[in-house]
Formats: sequence, C-alpha cells, structure tokens
Amino acid sequence: MAEKILEVKHLCTSFIQEDGSELRAVDDLSYEVHEGECVAIIGESGSGKSVSALSILRLIPYPPGIIKSGQILYRGEDLMEKSDAQMEKIRGKNISMIFQEPSTSLNPVMTIGNQIMENILIHSDATREQARERAKELLEMVDIPNPDVRLKDYPYQFSGGMQQRAMIAMGMSCSPDILICDEPTTALDVTVQAQVLEQLNGLRSKYGTAIIIITHNLGIVARYADTVKIMYGGRVIESGTADDVFERPCHPYTIGLIRAVPRLDLPRSRGLHTIEGEPPNMAKISPGCCPFHLRCKYADDRCRNERPEAGPVGGGHMCACHHMELAEEERKEVVVH
Repeated sequence: MAEKILEVKHLCTSFIQEDGSELRAVDDLSYEVHEGECVAIIGESGSGKSVSALSILRLIPYPPGIIKSGQILYRGEDLMEKSDAQMEKIRGKNISMIFQEPSTSLNPVMTIGNQIMENILIHSDATREQARERAKELLEMVDIPNPDVRLKDYPYQFSGGMQQRAMIAMGMSCSPDILICDEPTTALDVTVQAQVLEQLNGLRSKYGTAIIIITHNLGIVARYADTVKIMYGGRVIESGTADDVFERPCHPYTIGLIRAVPRLDLPRSRGLHTIEGEPPNMAKISPGCCPFHLRCKYADDRCRNERPEAGPVGGGHMCACHHMELAEEERKEVVVH
C-alpha cells in the first residue's frame, strides 16, 4: 500500500452562535489519505464537508469557529501543534486547496499570472522570471491556450471553466502532496466538468498527488474515487472503497443518496426518489444519538438515545448504523452495476 501522508483523528469543529449555543459542524471525524489516492467525501449541504477541509488547513475563522479537539497528522506531524507561521509554509506548498467558487476565490484586481506566481515566489527561491515560466507551464498543463497572453489577463476575462483550470494551476504550482478540491465542478457545464476532472486525474497519475474531492455528485465518485466517505451531521457514517459503497451500501442514508440518482435502466414508473426531511440542526441534535434518526424510517428509541459506532461490514467497509440489516431489501433495489 502507498505511504500514508494524512491522518485525521477524532476531529471536532464547532461554531458558537449568537445565542451561545454550539453548532457541531464536524463531530468526531477520522480518516486517512495515502499517496496518490483519491478520497471522495460525499454528503448534503450542511453535512460538514467543507468545514472539515478548512479545518485541515486551519482556516476556520475564529470567532465564531473553533477546532475543539482532534489531530491532523501530516506525515506524522500534528498540524494542530503548528504555529500560524509554520502553517503558512505548509498551505499552498504541501497541502493546497481549490475552493468551491473560482469566480469569488480569484482576486479580481490581480492578473492570473501574478496570482499563480505569488504562491511560487512565497514557497520557493525562484526569481520572478522563473516563477513566470513556471506559471506559463502550469497554464499549458491545464490546457489553457496562448498561456503567454492569458497570464496577463484578469479573472473576468476567463470563462468559468478556465477560471477553474487557473485555480487548479495555482493549486498545483508547488507540486503539493495533497490537493483538496471543494466541489470543483459545481459551477461548470457537463462537458467542462469532464475536462477538469480528467485533468485532476492526470495530475494525480503524473505527480502522485493525493486528492481529497468534496462533492455531492455520485457520478464523479464512481468514476474517479478510490475510497469514499459518506458524511452526515458532521460524522462519517459509512466508508469504504467506491466498489464497497456503490455495490453494497449499508447505511439508510447512503442507500437514499444512491436511490435519488435518476436511472435510465429502470422503468419511468419507478419515478424519482428523495430523502424526506431536512438536514439536522446540529445545535439542537444531541451528540448521543444517530443524527439521521429524524429522517430514517428504521429509527427507534435506541437510535434516538445511543450513538452508533462505525463497525466493519467486510474488508475495509465500515458503517455506523444500528439497523443496517433492515435495509437489505431496499439495498437490492439501488445497487449500481
């Protein structure tokens, strides 16, 4: 197995609201990332996906946010024990992040070239001319035509797809060990989505960069991910390889997600399925219960009073549910082959 380069252990991140209540955005999150691996983190909006990524880079705004406990081990060193100055050296060089909306992440008054060069100049001994050549190479790498000319352009002169490619170039400018992609294709049309994802996959193959991709698009996960983490209520409720999760989903929430995907191989009479209810308000949900119990048809008093711990299903496949055996028939209906 490839070398383990990141280990998140029992991470808890909260936000203190105006009324003083605590909203647990990330609640006891644990997972590992290996060199060259693509890890997909899936869940609805509000499940804690983006907050978990920002926590890894220690970019949670304080106040109101605070990383309450846990460890974030990068090559065995706990990032929680690093000073702000030490973290500045790690961000962008060892661990990079592509943020969700490139149009709001790029600086509108700086040229694309200067924005890419900035990261190179901060984290290396390169001269401005060397940084400019590297920026040109990066734009070529992500298939932006006429890179010499486009380096001088501003973000508004790039289309949405080109802005996203520029963000990838910035993220890869120092050849990081880990690239975190927060819903990198949300604002793009389907054709451009495929191009961007193929570029990310190519970078992974060429440089051995590990990718953490945060998404709610199951199609992306099925095609590119090695391992999958299903998040709900700030917790990982099911994890395993992509084959494990798609061929034998065990948690009722995972089954619901897969069931909600439109299927062309089933009759139209099947209709479209949804997961009833809304994501929980984690400021009001007890930490000692299953966060999905308000929406789960199998929930009972045990679910409302006892938090399920993740247990093995087979191999490295894990699931945190008291009643996953009750969903067996429902599982057979949604399995994707």
